[in-house]
Amino acid sequence: MKSRLKRQFIIFDMDGTLIDSAVDITSSINFVRSTLGLGPLTIENVTEAINSDQRNLAKIFYDKEVYEQRERDLFEAHYYDECIKNVCLYDEIRPLLERLKANGVRCSVATNAPSTFAKRMLGFLDVHHHFDYIFGADTHSSKPDPHMIVDILKNYGYDNAQDPTPLMVGDNLKDVKAGENAKIKSVHVTWGFADFEHENSINSPMELLKLLDIS
Repeated sequence: MKSRLKRQFIIFDMDGTLIDSAVDITSSINFVRSTLGLGPLTIENVTEAINSDQRNLAKIFYDKEVYEQRERDLFEAHYYDECIKNVCLYDEIRPLLERLKANGVRCSVATNAPSTFAKRMLGFLDVHHHFDYIFGADTHSSKPDPHMIVDILKNYGYDNAQDPTPLMVGDNLKDVKAGENAKIKSVHVTWGFADFEHENSINSPMELLKLLDIS
């Protein structure tokens, strides 16, 4: 009986890893702030807050101790249209995904954004077909909880006795911790929103191919 071929799995974060969505996220946050009589935040303010390990986003964005449903509804209604106005792939992401697919690497997305927006943006950018699963914080616990990663690997039928160790690839400390919590290897990308040092960092998407020994 032949043993099956080993399969490589990569789980990507989305915002700050695959796509640059900072302009549109900031625009929708500032729309909600305007309804509360608050002044606008800069893109730098927003990305720094989103990617801080310890923060109260409701306080930073809307000067409230907790998110209220009104603010959530206003943001999501505005962001649904806004999220595809300025979003773009980072350099080399499209050819990276094409190379991975050509080499039989199975890819999925685990994002702390709602999956509705993730699928809308990745579809608009015409890369959604590269991903087997797109899981978001509307259906799973947010990273660094490993729930999304564990479910993706379960859906793949991942066998840690036969398959190479999967990779969690992201720009944020929460991505790295989610990978660690799922007991898989994490790769930190330096081109995204967060700025920190990690032992497994890459400075461009194509460097990921080297880690996988894909020429």
